[in-house]
Amino acid sequence: MSSSPPTTETYEVDLSRDEQWVVHDVVARRVDDAIDDDAIPPTWALEVVETIESDGRTFTREQANRVHEILTDYIDAPETPPSDVDHGRIVLGRLEATLPELGGQ
Repeated sequence: MSSSPPTTETYEVDLSRDEQWVVHDVVARRVDDAIDDDAIPPTWALEVVETIESDGRTFTREQANRVHEILTDYIDAPETPPSDVDHGRIVLGRLEATLPELGGQ
């Protein structure tokens, strides 16, 4: 029986400045929504924002999974600007290339 890789294992995902901006914006909204609801923002979201603001490319498995999930929802929303959809799709492709199991979701 094989075991799952640890969620703390890190992966390098190269993102352009525009791609970083889309990820930052989507994840920062998640943080803002939690604060607006008087809740504690998810740790993974705070860490992703910090990552984007520093080196912008090193993510844990959990962070990559969560970013993939919320970015998928974001680019599927009809009100998402076309440029964000384009950059978001590129990010999803890069995440899926780095963690192939994401592509099967």
